[in-house]
Amino acid sequence: MLNETLQEKFDRLGEIMRSLESVAVAFSAGVDSTLILKIALDVLGIEKVTAVTGNSDSLARAEFDAAIKLANSLGASHVILETDEFSNDSYTANPNNRCYFCKTTLYDAMADFIHEQGIATIVNGINVDDLGDFRPGITAATEHAVRCPAAEAGLTKADVRALSAHLNLPTFDKPASPCLSSRVQYGEQITPEKLRRIESCEALLHELGFNECRVRHHDNIARIEVPVDQIIELTEAKVRNRIVEHFSKAGYSYVALDLKGFRSGSMNEVIAFGRMQPTL
Repeated sequence: MLNETLQEKFDRLGEIMRSLESVAVAFSAGVDSTLILKIALDVLGIEKVTAVTGNSDSLARAEFDAAIKLANSLGASHVILETDEFSNDSYTANPNNRCYFCKTTLYDAMADFIHEQGIATIVNGINVDDLGDFRPGITAATEHAVRCPAAEAGLTKADVRALSAHLNLPTFDKPASPCLSSRVQYGEQITPEKLRRIESCEALLHELGFNECRVRHHDNIARIEVPVDQIIELTEAKVRNRIVEHFSKAGYSYVALDLKGFRSGSMNEVIAFGRMQPTL
């Protein structure tokens, strides 16, 4: 059973979705977009809903495969749009509003798609907590009239996870997995080669049991973040040696462990110190 407050938000989410008539869901297979896709399917029916995933070098292959598998398991029509943000110098320069250029590319492609298919609205998984974070991609969503049903219904991240568990969605406890480009320090050019390096190193950490982790890319330095209670485990000799060997082969000269532990969006911490790269 849901508590009264969450039930009211859940009902409101259904009302918002019902009012949209037909939707294309910006679908990443993360906890937020999966809930929105599920609600859309339940409220509007499969004929009125299309899951849309943007595919590019910034998307880890494991996440791409997960999106295909999950959309299929939910019975959703699923479309892959090849996006080309790497052709935009403003994106590859990696300014602090890099996400704006990425999301603009995605929403441009989705806008063309819904026009061709006669779909009424694009929706995403933005929740209330996202609105208080540094997320330039939200500006791109606003410019493209993208609706944010979860945020509009007042759902927080905790609410999204609670509803996902209530609906038996497999993503209810899935760690956040933003695009690979978010691991590269602001101001350093983004290339597909760097992202493959990051992806390979994070895959090793996952294999070693660190499900929630980040490899932050600082030129020739890899800064590893894992939850504080797993730091000791990571520094055990066998684990440490395997990490150093793999990261060195991947091209990193130095491998560092962040003693603050894992925290989502840590690259944005430079804002507090006035060291943000300029917006383009």
